[in-house]
Amino acid sequence: MKSEEGLDFLSILRQYWGYSGFRGIQREVIESIGAGRDTLALMPTGGGKSITFQVPALAKKGICIVITPLISLMKDQVEALKKHNIKAAYITSYMEHETVLTILDNSIFGAYKFLYISPERLSSRIFLDKLRRIKVSFITVDEAHCICQWGYDFRPSYLNIADIRDFFPQTPVLALTATATPAVARDIQQKLRFRAENVLKMSFERKNLAYIVRREDSIQNGILLALDAIPGSCIIYTRSRVKCYEIAKQLNEQGYEATYYHAGLPSVNKNENQERWRRGEKRIMVATNAFGMGIDKPDVRLVLHADMPDSIESYFQEAGRAGRDGEKSYAILLTDGSERQRVARRMMQQFPSLDYVRGVYELLGCFLGIAVGDGQDVTREFNIDKFCSTYGYYPTSLLGALDLLDKAGYISYRSEDEASSRLRINVSRNELFQALDADGERLMLSVLRHYGGIFVDYVYIDEDLLSRETNLSADEIYQIFLRLSKLNDISFIPRKHLPHITFCRRRVDKEKVNLPHQVYEERRSQYEQRVKAMLQYAAEESDCCRSRMLLHYFGEEAEKDCGICDVCEMRKQRPQSEDAHVALRLHILRQLQQGPCNAYDLDLSGFDASLLEFVIDNMRAAGEISLDGPLLIAKSS
Repeated sequence: MKSEEGLDFLSILRQYWGYSGFRGIQREVIESIGAGRDTLALMPTGGGKSITFQVPALAKKGICIVITPLISLMKDQVEALKKHNIKAAYITSYMEHETVLTILDNSIFGAYKFLYISPERLSSRIFLDKLRRIKVSFITVDEAHCICQWGYDFRPSYLNIADIRDFFPQTPVLALTATATPAVARDIQQKLRFRAENVLKMSFERKNLAYIVRREDSIQNGILLALDAIPGSCIIYTRSRVKCYEIAKQLNEQGYEATYYHAGLPSVNKNENQERWRRGEKRIMVATNAFGMGIDKPDVRLVLHADMPDSIESYFQEAGRAGRDGEKSYAILLTDGSERQRVARRMMQQFPSLDYVRGVYELLGCFLGIAVGDGQDVTREFNIDKFCSTYGYYPTSLLGALDLLDKAGYISYRSEDEASSRLRINVSRNELFQALDADGERLMLSVLRHYGGIFVDYVYIDEDLLSRETNLSADEIYQIFLRLSKLNDISFIPRKHLPHITFCRRRVDKEKVNLPHQVYEERRSQYEQRVKAMLQYAAEESDCCRSRMLLHYFGEEAEKDCGICDVCEMRKQRPQSEDAHVALRLHILRQLQQGPCNAYDLDLSGFDASLLEFVIDNMRAAGEISLDGPLLIAKSS
């Protein structure tokens, strides 16, 4: 199929990416959005989602607006596009106002093919005013399940996305997600105002991935057993940031090469740990669910869950990071039998009482210095540790209350905001370069290329971008800036990691705080259903193929059992029907009546060979046969 500009989609794929053909449903998705149809594409992790919007965007006139909640993913994709000589830009909340305006003005004049933004950007009046003047080819919504209000990862900011369709009524929308039940898929289309239902779904079946649930009295021992049994690159998921560090530390002490990752780590450490794992310098990555999105490492042989996730969606997405190269890999969920008790505790933490939520809201106003009747659109840094120690709260329940206040529209709580570093040059260009060595000169030339006005005032800078352009590590960049700062040649404010809270409306008396039914009761009910499904999947007594269970959850029926999960393997070893055993026993005895015979020489035509060992063991125990070296002998002969 050719685009509106007469370009062949396959030619674009070959020209920019060098691939010989499309995979899975990529072509169908590209042709659908290329023809101007609203499209929801359900593609599991590793399915090649980015190609489905990048190829048609290059074939169409105008700019593709890409909405994604992940700043790190924005940066990585924009840099990857630039390496392919494709013009792209992104906007984050920590860019200078002038920089944002420049990017938007350039977009109006067609300087880019892709503009990446977060869903929160759609609440900016300035952005919307500029957006009206941009020629938009189509709109891509990544992680589209976040728009579903009762889904597992709902984000209120996603509800604003449909509003921009008023500006571009004829512009199609491409929604992408790796995890959506049939009900969530219907809700996504409704929330994004699809003109007609149009779902393209790639099979979620992973024939090379063995799903295993293993009961262990000691989770740590279970980790070691899995690591020793399955060589190769590994991700271990755990719910706790503290456990990330502790598990990685224990593994290193026991001779395993491990590192760790969670959202609270400084960016320098996150990038360094991730790269060392990606390059194979560290075999094991111990991480929270903050890790993995956008990570292109196809040779992960094992994804191991040391804690049970809250939903099949989360588990499936994380487990799916194993074996993306098509080679056999394993997804192991470790349990110790206490999951139900932990789930009950998490339920109380995620859905505390209304009185508790009201108390948190009142103290937030006091802590952040916002008076009743004031504070609309005011944003403050929020030191959660200080808040907890000041008022005697536990972080887990506090986070549940903040999430409910966020969903109810009282506040916006951004737990993983990372304020960018700021830099100002205090001396002239000549004076600056006199103090630089070769690395410093390469770095500052890159800074000057990207950031204007830096001799006049502080500007936000992106160390990740500078690192990629200069081939200097994040730590080397930090040390250069630190040295120049001590010389007073520059003023440098390193980036810091703190949550932020924005009051979305004027602060009210706590008695007036209420949680709508869909925010509390409906979401609690949905959470219970998701957890129940996860507990059923993890049940030891399950007699259903693990892969078949996962596929059924997502509305797909498998033609046959996978044959490689723990349930299927156990079924192979389990005694089958009594009749099958009796028939094989008599068949063996008839052959042994002709004389002793090696077990490997028995004629098993028409019988299940996997039963042989079990039947022979029973015949020996019953005294019907004996062994003479390798030979089987019938006692009656």
